[in-house]
Amino acid sequence: MKKDSRLSGVLHVLLHMAEHTGPVTSDVLARAMDTHPVVIRRIMAGLREQGYVQSGKGHGGGWTLACDLSQVTLRDVYNGIGCPGLLAIGHRTETPACLVEQAVNAALDASMQEAETLLLKRFGEVTLAALSADFHTRLAARGGHDPEHMHAI
Repeated sequence: MKKDSRLSGVLHVLLHMAEHTGPVTSDVLARAMDTHPVVIRRIMAGLREQGYVQSGKGHGGGWTLACDLSQVTLRDVYNGIGCPGLLAIGHRTETPACLVEQAVNAALDASMQEAETLLLKRFGEVTLAALSADFHTRLAARGGHDPEHMHAI
């Protein structure tokens, strides 16, 4: 099963945007996320509705951050992109007649709910500012220069 990398991708571009002065177009963000600009616009629209980014049209337009990185958590961004599935384990049959399968599904449901609750709690504890600080620590450890960080953004 293919993993959903939207959260990772959008966090990546948000942090790049935090390092960039001025608006960034959907085309540029799409290249950084290796996707189509329409996908970027859909993802960013959810973040715009939450007030985390804003967009401008026309020449010189594009996406800019509209938030304080210390006030936005991974959970906020996760919610802003539509709460994609966190875990890929599912049931063989959703409404089984077999009592064994019913027991298996009940155990999986309880465990998965507990894992999702814990993961979302942790997402709520990590801010974009903490991610940015981690990036800057890693950058400083490389002497302030990181060619891998220099995307087209």
